[in-house]
Amino acid sequence: MTARTTHLDAGVRTALQAVGAAAKRRLGDPGLAELVQIRASQLNHCAFCLDMHLGIARKQGVSERQLDLLAAWEEAGEVFDARERAALALTEAVTVPTEGSVPDAVYEEAARHFDADGLAHLLALIAAINSWNRLMVARRIPAGSTEW
Repeated sequence: MTARTTHLDAGVRTALQAVGAAAKRRLGDPGLAELVQIRASQLNHCAFCLDMHLGIARKQGVSERQLDLLAAWEEAGEVFDARERAALALTEAVTVPTEGSVPDAVYEEAARHFDADGLAHLLALIAAINSWNRLMVARRIPAGSTEW
């Protein structure tokens, strides 16, 4: 695949990077942050972001089993703990709002596992990766590209 364009305003790039970095830092769980970003990238078909975040997840120590089963996390049993499942369900509900909004039950389950600050940062992380996914997919930035 050839990129349509690699042009991205430096201010936009810096702002999105800052949102993602702040959300990840304040979430306080680098492995979970990568699982969330990978799942959103799977749903959005963003090969560039998948390639990047799979590499980061491995460096963060996320297990290969979790990475292998992430696309089927709901059926993966105890591979993902309750907190991870709540975060992944929220990621899916925000990324693909099939009911027109995030269902109350999904939000409430996430709120049981994250305090107000953690939930705010999780939502910001989901919003940031969805923005990156859409920018990369729309511009057709291929996996592994160094120009984006």
